[in-house]
Amino acid sequence: MLEKFFKLKEHGTDKKTEMMAGLTTFLTMAYIIFVNPMILSATGMDKGALMTVTIIAAAFGTILVGVWANVPLAMAPGMGLNAFFAYSLVLAGVVPNWQTALGVVFFSGIFFLIITLLGIREKIINAIPVSLRLSVAAGIGLFITFIGLKNMGVVANNDVTLVQLGEFSVPLLLSLIGLIVIAALEVKKVKGSILIGILLTTILAVVTGQQALPNVSDVVTTPPSMGPIFMQIDFAQAFSFGLISAAFSFMFVDLFDSIGTIMACAHNAGMVDEDGNIQKVDKILEADAIATVVGSCLGTSTTTTYIESGSGIAAGGRTGLTSVTVAILFLLCLFFTGVIGIVPGYATAPALVMVGIHMFRNVKEIDFKDIEVAIPSFLTIIIMPLTYNISLGIAFGFISYIIISVASGDRKKICPTMWVIGALSLIQLSIEWKVVDFVSNLCNSTPAN
Repeated sequence: MLEKFFKLKEHGTDKKTEMMAGLTTFLTMAYIIFVNPMILSATGMDKGALMTVTIIAAAFGTILVGVWANVPLAMAPGMGLNAFFAYSLVLAGVVPNWQTALGVVFFSGIFFLIITLLGIREKIINAIPVSLRLSVAAGIGLFITFIGLKNMGVVANNDVTLVQLGEFSVPLLLSLIGLIVIAALEVKKVKGSILIGILLTTILAVVTGQQALPNVSDVVTTPPSMGPIFMQIDFAQAFSFGLISAAFSFMFVDLFDSIGTIMACAHNAGMVDEDGNIQKVDKILEADAIATVVGSCLGTSTTTTYIESGSGIAAGGRTGLTSVTVAILFLLCLFFTGVIGIVPGYATAPALVMVGIHMFRNVKEIDFKDIEVAIPSFLTIIIMPLTYNISLGIAFGFISYIIISVASGDRKKICPTMWVIGALSLIQLSIEWKVVDFVSNLCNSTPAN
């Protein structure tokens, strides 16, 4: 049955290879079970429910792409996208609560599905210059790293300088050990390095008395209920005009993430035809969009295709059986949430730093010698961590790119799609700055005597 459905021989693989590839992919991305609840719970969402939802969203998206497209890719709530949800939308006060933010994610998934089905996806990708796409990923990487350092205790608040070095403590020491271990294992190319670092830091926390072990009866448990966050979407509030640009920001980041991952994995997975075209890309993106919509209903941020899928592909994964294996392993974790729940926030913080480093690496592909490229790229990257807002970084990048292109007399390279994106970015920026209120107050004010 497996041979017939997944066409294993046709893809030059077998059951054992596919299952081992699935185990490899799972080990490299299982950290999301710990990290996603840690990030999203900052908004007030129930952490236990988030753990269950993270696992189910990952399993659903991964099974969907594996069965629908028969490719060895895996999905889960995306890093960067969950930070955007928590810090740039909810905690920044752009939306009143996490229920509204889930609605923004829901509509972004619908938009993504529509542009994929209508074939508009390629026009959007082609409209946005490569330098800006790379800048978005690098900026999110810097933003995630900043959050990780803050959660570790390396960076602390300062009322005068905004930030300063945090006070030394046992949790900070354990976090630093975890980061060193992850970095060393990454250098040695050990699979599952991030997961190993998280587990080792948690063990050290238990040994040093910073964290208590669960009761024996809690090792294998019934999964926490999804009830506190399941279908808690505020559709009406999320569909307000002011949040359309935020939904598009989610969609853009997810689109770049997915396309980048697919391109990176395609050749090794045998997903490229004789003409160099990536096969089944539409089905993969459709699965991505559907997983995002379903994930928002479950109660999590955008679900996207994971670059960690490349580790399973390197281990020989070639079909959707690899994906199904990953999904089954995720589902098994549902019954060990009692153990998973003891992982402290400072144990997962080093994972954010390492993920940020991976996302920032491609900044070297941006031609900073060209000032027309450098200005919008730099603004995109630096605005994200400094404003604690991913969508504002994207908006500044798009707007500055258009302004510089027009000022340099090179407006022909700006296609109609890019003008629309720029207009949406300008609307978002004006809303953030409350420009209408500012102008109104300016017009109503009387000159001082």
